[in-house]
Amino acid sequence: MATNFASGVWRLADPKISLASMASLFLGACAAAAKGPLHWGWLALTVLGIFCIEVAKNASGEIFDFDSGTDPGVAPEHLTPFSGGKRVLVEGLLTRGQTIGIAAVTYLLGIAIGLVIVVYREPLVLWLGVIGVGAAYFYNGAPLRLAYRGLGEVTVAFCYGPLICCGMYLVQQGTVTPQVVALAAPLGLLIGAFLWINEFPDVHADRKANKKTLVVRMGPRKASRVFAMIMVTAGILLAELPLIGFPRSVWIAGIAFLPAFMAARLLWVDYDHAQRLVPAQVNTLLAFVLFAVGGGVGLLIAN
Repeated sequence: MATNFASGVWRLADPKISLASMASLFLGACAAAAKGPLHWGWLALTVLGIFCIEVAKNASGEIFDFDSGTDPGVAPEHLTPFSGGKRVLVEGLLTRGQTIGIAAVTYLLGIAIGLVIVVYREPLVLWLGVIGVGAAYFYNGAPLRLAYRGLGEVTVAFCYGPLICCGMYLVQQGTVTPQVVALAAPLGLLIGAFLWINEFPDVHADRKANKKTLVVRMGPRKASRVFAMIMVTAGILLAELPLIGFPRSVWIAGIAFLPAFMAARLLWVDYDHAQRLVPAQVNTLLAFVLFAVGGGVGLLIAN
């Protein structure tokens, strides 16, 4: 039982998925460092708070997706390392009570850390925190159930792009500029694209459970074309960043579009074959990580 519990917690922490929030935090920290010295204690506390909310979101989402029949309805041949849910309830790694407990504890920890930052560092973080925690819970939870209404993709792009990146910048610099929002926008699109491609293997189970993701609404073929458009849009936004004051070295982030292109090309052809999409899922993850690293390094070397 102890082994199962540890495995369940590890699944909920899910390092490969948590890379999305870490990438956004990294880019925000680099943008802040380009303007002045970092406050490392507050940086560490910000990372810890976001991580707690990430685990809480995954835990509460597991309960809602299990109850709706979404996760149990995913056929074995449609499972990939990046889709089908964390499956801690489906595979019996955690009980329902344990999963609820983990969600409650990590939500409370994340909120407590956020309040410490609000009281002792930056009051404006409160509003970003309220939006972030609300989005985490209501992504799957009633009454909003954002992912079930075709709003999950936009929510993820916004939260993992501008919200988290600007939140980190705000904690460090005490302000948020339009330029930081513009920097985070293409990263948000790339992270949203990661969710998008992970919805393809789940499309049959989602449709049966009435989870109306945009891939379900559009159908896999049309959604695969939109995926390519998302990548192109992110590239255009990156190209325009020097026009609003960023150094041209920010274009180092363009390295992300090699794996992005490879993912889009594979999805264009194999949108209806779950197992064949795994390399495309990996490349989409690699794209947003490389964007954050490349963009962050580009900002730092310009100073």
